[in-house]
Amino acid sequence: MPEISSRGVAMPPSPIRKLVPYADAAKARGSKVYHLNIGQPDVETPAAILDAVRHSTFKVLDYSHSAGNLSYRKKLCGYYSTFGIDVNPEQIIVTAGGSEAILFAIMSCLDAGEEIIIPEPFYANYNGYAIAAGAKVVPVASSIATGFALPPIAEFEKLITPKTRAILICNPSNPTGYLYSDAELEVLKEICIQHDLFLFSDEAYREFCYTEAPYTSALTLKGLEDKVVVIDTISKRYSACGARIGAFVTKNEDLYNVAMKFAQARLSPPSFGQIIGEAAIDLPANYFDAVKAEYLLRRDTLVARLNAMPGVTCPNPGGAFYAMAELPIDDSDIFCQWLLEHFEYKKQTVMMAPATGFYATPGSGKKEVRMAYVLNVESINNAMDCLQEALKVYPGKSV
Repeated sequence: MPEISSRGVAMPPSPIRKLVPYADAAKARGSKVYHLNIGQPDVETPAAILDAVRHSTFKVLDYSHSAGNLSYRKKLCGYYSTFGIDVNPEQIIVTAGGSEAILFAIMSCLDAGEEIIIPEPFYANYNGYAIAAGAKVVPVASSIATGFALPPIAEFEKLITPKTRAILICNPSNPTGYLYSDAELEVLKEICIQHDLFLFSDEAYREFCYTEAPYTSALTLKGLEDKVVVIDTISKRYSACGARIGAFVTKNEDLYNVAMKFAQARLSPPSFGQIIGEAAIDLPANYFDAVKAEYLLRRDTLVARLNAMPGVTCPNPGGAFYAMAELPIDDSDIFCQWLLEHFEYKKQTVMMAPATGFYATPGSGKKEVRMAYVLNVESINNAMDCLQEALKVYPGKSV
């Protein structure tokens, strides 16, 4: 039998989805499973953007431009301008979700064997796409003790080598919910300028910021314009994960032209998704008011419940809809599987993502889990009831 590629073997399993068989088995036994493991909102997708697809009148479902429909890219420019991001349609490539934008960024900026520094814990697929591109993720550790704030500049400096090509952040962060301050972004700017590095900024959750500090796009950092790639997606902000529409945004013309070659190789982004994306921009300006208020209520409920449990620590996330919690357990992978295989409370249990999958440093995150507060408050409270009772009886509980 031919050997499987070493690249394929090195691809990590998803910490978000790897426990799905155990959840399916729990459901088959009659248990209700509360899914806090994945960022799939239960907020309804706006009817207006679904109607835009239903009422489409085209007779041929043809390819779009490889960069995406010009009409959509023009509308995106208007949308970005509301956040102080000044770009034109020739600086945007519409992608198949934010995932493809991540891949385009890494493939366009890093050669095989080159390195990208990412504060950990980080979105697990960053590592997967780096491996697919033959690049190497170099983690710089942030800590739950500081709420996962940006590590000191000295920690970045220790890791920069001749092979370092980029730094990647998610702002607000998945998985921690941390919202980077302007001062922290200025630190990153200085590092990138001093060492001639790209800054990849995943800004998928820009609408969901809960602190008085403003969200600041990396594309607004003066003097860094040619080094920035913003990664974007409509999945979270419009509860449209299945549309698979994102964006790769850069003011660097040479980089844009290189990324376009990858875009041309996959021909074009999804047509129906672009219709959804374009219609979404036409939603009323107050659309996010109710959605953001709902997520804020869910965040406050989840964090309060967690911090009231003995031995549990959960920083208050500044944005997105994720929280990282440290639990009094021996191993988060074992615990999360145990919850699905061996535990139920009132015929219910909870599914969470073990934090180990969001770290590149071996042994990190062993007592941490990531939870997505994408369920309604009643479901969150029920899930927390399950977790609270589970921690009382889990055989691997630590002191």
